[in-house]
Amino acid sequence: MEVEVLEGIFDANEIIAAENRRLLDEHGVFMMNIMSSPGAGKTSVILAILEGISKEYSCAVIEGDIAGKVDSERIAETGVPAIQINTGGSCHLEAKQVNTALKRLKVDDLDVVIVENVGNLVCPAEFKLGEDLKVMILSVAEGHDKPHKYPLMFSESDILLVNKIDMIPLTDFDMAKLKETVTRMNPRVKIFEISCRTKEGVGEWIAFLKNVIAEKRKK
Repeated sequence: MEVEVLEGIFDANEIIAAENRRLLDEHGVFMMNIMSSPGAGKTSVILAILEGISKEYSCAVIEGDIAGKVDSERIAETGVPAIQINTGGSCHLEAKQVNTALKRLKVDDLDVVIVENVGNLVCPAEFKLGEDLKVMILSVAEGHDKPHKYPLMFSESDILLVNKIDMIPLTDFDMAKLKETVTRMNPRVKIFEISCRTKEGVGEWIAFLKNVIAEKRKK
């Protein structure tokens, strides 16, 4: 019986995720879903993205957290619209919550929507939001063994950002082992090595992002 209930939840979410995708496609809006564990650097990555693309594209951010609004306040300081979704205990955002936020944002005025999902390496990977791109962040401090512990997240993501690479000399993090494991799980994944603190690798990531956004705008 529990399995049937879970299947019903996933089915309902997929229907609304498809509605979100149709809405975004209709207006030519690109949406990315950014996922990671707490502290991996989601908000820092988003701020770097906004710095890199907001002069060319009209952006907005949907912030997902169990409680609080610290991250959305940091985003709002940049002048970019931000909507906070507090899940009240749920470990992920669902398509219905994103749908409500998209309607409040008036997507016809936007080019790019960035979703910062709840900090978690399990649940967010299971729930589609209607995004064009699933972006996962792994910080060097978490270790190169995380794909073995959370395979679904690494298998589902389109992009893996390995953040805080400036810390590698202080750890036993093995980039080669990480890449070997992840690409075996997910051959289509693109991996970028970045540091939001030193800006190393950020330019390459932003350049890639601009290209995929432009491709959708052309369509």
